[in-house]
Amino acid sequence: MRSFICRGCSNPVISTGHTSVDIGASTNLEVLDKDRIRIGWNKFRQLVPLLTNRDISLIRTGSLYSSCVRSSMLHGSETWPVRKENGMALQQAEMRMVRWMCNVKVKDRVPSKELRERLGIDYIYLTSRVVKSLVFYLMELIAAIF
Repeated sequence: MRSFICRGCSNPVISTGHTSVDIGASTNLEVLDKDRIRIGWNKFRQLVPLLTNRDISLIRTGSLYSSCVRSSMLHGSETWPVRKENGMALQQAEMRMVRWMCNVKVKDRVPSKELRERLGIDYIYLTSRVVKSLVFYLMELIAAIF
């Protein structure tokens, strides 16, 4: 872990290798969530030709989405405090992506559960809970060993 001063805004920053946290600016969770959603949409747009290809099965599309887009949206989520508004924003962004991948419009009135079953994915908040619990148990295991 190292700390440095940001050249752009002159705020102190703590870096832990993969992620950096600006400790001088306000640690507004809504800003962090918007950044995560923006990162997810950027990754999704990079993969749109594959994710919307009709020649690829929806199950494979779902696994590609989970491994690339969802993982980028949930990166570092084990340290986020969970708030209902934040989870809803992630869920809404994910459902827009899911509908785009399945080529279904909102006015088609297809239930979200059915679309998730077609892609073989779970709700994003369930995935983040699993990640948090796994990290917690791994940290306890490491502490018990050492």
